Amino acid sequence: MKKVLIIISIIILIIICCLLYARFISTKGLKIKEYKVINNKITDEYHGLKIVHLTDIHYNTIISENELKNIINKVNELNPDIVVLTGDLIDERISYDKEELINQLKQIKAKLGKYAISGNHDLPIEDYNYLINESGFKNIDNTYELIYSNSNQPIVISGISNNTNDNSDIGIKTEQFDNYIANLKADDIKPIYSILLIHEPDIVNNLKLNNYDLILAGHSHGGQVRLPFIGAIYTPENAKKYYDEYYKINNTDLYISSGLGTSLYKFRFFNKPSINFYRITNK
Repeated sequence: MKKVLIIISIIILIIICCLLYARFISTKGLKIKEYKVINNKITDEYHGLKIVHLTDIHYNTIISENELKNIINKVNELNPDIVVLTGDLIDERISYDKEELINQLKQIKAKLGKYAISGNHDLPIEDYNYLINESGFKNIDNTYELIYSNSNQPIVISGISNNTNDNSDIGIKTEQFDNYIANLKADDIKPIYSILLIHEPDIVNNLKLNNYDLILAGHSHGGQVRLPFIGAIYTPENAKKYYDEYYKINNTDLYISSGLGTSLYKFRFFNKPSINFYRITNK
């Protein structure tokens, strides 16, 4: 009986230590995950294009004012051409100072533009739209933008609003972009490369994938709690099939960022807050 009690006590102690680590240590710091994305469609003008991918900040969960300042400093040190935000900037359950958040997001610098889409926790949507517009991001929910860099040939970036709270047909959400691609004439200058921002990665199954070279997503948090050799313990709805860092689907590259904040429970385990940093190259 004494040995049993000792074993039980050790197990309880290990569990407590893991919980404390997941709450107070693994939620701190910042990991930058860098990826080289190779595509022979990329012309020399866009070779080396740098994209920083932010997602699932859930501001004021574990990402407070000071943590966000550190993140923004790191982003600016990377000197990105484009910064994207793939949803859940805020969290409808958490209070925050709107003007302070706007003032911080304004400090993010990107040479060619800052683009964002909504996530399922960006409610009320009026608040989210106000934050995005006032902080210098372009809201591309269900629309697209052309991006030029020393060339008359653009790349195109499009976005889809979150599909958890608004499960409208994906075809309706991509209609503007689909029509643009479908109506390009033979003598029109066509985009050389197509980027899509989505929040929930599982919706890729409902997309015309041949329209997209690169898809960037969030939502899964990489499982938020991961175990060695096993990976994610739990992933949310619409991140059941695709939740790890990278997938190649036909000719499309899908990258999913594990994000920065937390949802529901303020724990991360073997999964520190992170941002993705992509270098788009032709070789």
